[in-house]
Amino acid sequence: MSEISNEIHEKFMRRALALAAHAEALGEVPVGAVVVYRGEVIAEGWNQQILNNDPTAHAEVMALQAAGRAIGNYRLLDTQLYVTLEPCVMCAGAMVHGRVGQLIFGAADLKTGAAGSIMDITRHGNLNHQIEVVAGVLAGECSEQLSGFFRKRRAAKRAEKLARQQQSAAD
Repeated sequence: MSEISNEIHEKFMRRALALAAHAEALGEVPVGAVVVYRGEVIAEGWNQQILNNDPTAHAEVMALQAAGRAIGNYRLLDTQLYVTLEPCVMCAGAMVHGRVGQLIFGAADLKTGAAGSIMDITRHGNLNHQIEVVAGVLAGECSEQLSGFFRKRRAAKRAEKLARQQQSAAD
């Protein structure tokens, strides 16, 4: 990857990080996604599963839907999708069906990653489309954003449990 490409990847990944922060502010797991076409952002998405009561409302799916509307076609040829966390099977499948040209992600997902970590839907030879993958762009920042969110969530759950125990003891 050239210096210029790295700068461009980082620019768009920083936008995805900002969208992930927006998701976190709404109580969602902080994942953000940006779809780029011809060097311009045409769509954005962030996790909205809790907000929409929709298990499919991942950042990538939301961004892909918006991109299809923006260009008037579900085939997203020659687009790049930037996302802060390696896509899951559902999202990777949606990218293949949408014919996304390139996937750029930040943090690897060692539990559900489907772009190389535990499986690779994006480059599977038996599928009718393969996606070029660039992994690890701003990986440290992306990982820390997620880790910080889950640290806070676990601390809040521990505090709730302790408060319930203290209330029970007082009763």
